[in-house]
Amino acid sequence: MTDIEHPPLAHEPSLPAVRTDSWRFGLVALIAFLTLVDLFAAQAVLPSLVDKFGVSRATMGFAVNASTFGMAIAGLVVALFGRNIDRRKGIAISLAVLSVPTALLAFTDNIIVFALLRVLQGLCMSTAFTLTIAYLSEHFSTSKAAGALAAYVTGNVASNLFGRILSAAVAGVGGLSVNFVMFAALNLIGAVLVWFTLTSAARVMRTNNEAMPVARAWIRHFADSDLRRVFAIGFLILFVFIGTYTYVNFQLIELGVAPMALGLVYLVFVPSILTTPFAGRMSSRLGSTHGIVLTLGLAIAGLVALFSTKLPIILTGLALVAVGTFLAQAMATGVVGRRAVIDKAGASGIYLASYYTGGLTGSLVLGQIYDNLGWDACVVALGAALLLAILLARSLAAPA
Repeated sequence: MTDIEHPPLAHEPSLPAVRTDSWRFGLVALIAFLTLVDLFAAQAVLPSLVDKFGVSRATMGFAVNASTFGMAIAGLVVALFGRNIDRRKGIAISLAVLSVPTALLAFTDNIIVFALLRVLQGLCMSTAFTLTIAYLSEHFSTSKAAGALAAYVTGNVASNLFGRILSAAVAGVGGLSVNFVMFAALNLIGAVLVWFTLTSAARVMRTNNEAMPVARAWIRHFADSDLRRVFAIGFLILFVFIGTYTYVNFQLIELGVAPMALGLVYLVFVPSILTTPFAGRMSSRLGSTHGIVLTLGLAIAGLVALFSTKLPIILTGLALVAVGTFLAQAMATGVVGRRAVIDKAGASGIYLASYYTGGLTGSLVLGQIYDNLGWDACVVALGAALLLAILLARSLAAPA
């Protein structure tokens, strides 16, 4: 990839003001927000969905998080066939199509149909996500790519916070159906934003190794020990994140938090919005190994607080888990962008497939643990997963 010191993120005639890094990174974060706002919003209304569909907590948790299965599949598909896809068109079309299953969620009373629609949502979100990650790695210089990727993860954090608050508030006032229609409208806004701001520059993404067959490129990716470890770390990060924030809802309700107030609980993501943009700087100063180990250690400290039955302590713990996992995710994504010298879309797709497979596995495994052994056993399992991720991170040799 050519080291572009000032790559154009937007069409110059239509958005002449988008020239500085702060503007570009802000736009990147907004695109991330509108791409992933559907992913975790449904978790805020999980108890209401359990009542509507009349199923167990584990079953509903799995159905809500079935979107991660779609995201894993789409990540692999884009990794296989995405190298020649025009980034701008691919992202915009994915977000426009995403509005269809999102709107249809408002009109189903069948749990199987609900889960399948969530899978379709995941397919669309992951396609847009994977192509955007590749776009950022290809359109920003090496020195600025980490900041751009951190901005994208920051938008992801914001979608977790405001998506959940919006979901809880709208569902509380207008019901679940109005809630899903509103999110479909946000999907369309994201498609329009991408179409009119990102450049359509297929030639920019070409490299000298672009003609290498996919199979050989994948062999290169998996032959890189750092990439293998980062793929596994991504799996474990979302395993922990979804396992924590899906089933803590039921724990909070048992402690007396009203379903309508669950959205406000997710203000614990505010510190993550403030800290995640510094992931690039932290990675540069500490190196990938120390940065990921430190932030995952912070997440473990947060998990310890979740053993408490006092709401302020639990909320503090949730905030620490969010800060630690999102910082680690941003730095791990940066490692993928640096280490994959060829076929960046393929490497990003493999990483995201691993990442979202971890999320689906977390929703399934932790649901069974919660229903059969209780919340404390869930926290122990989550802590073990983070310790394994730390062991993998300690072996990373990626350059700072």
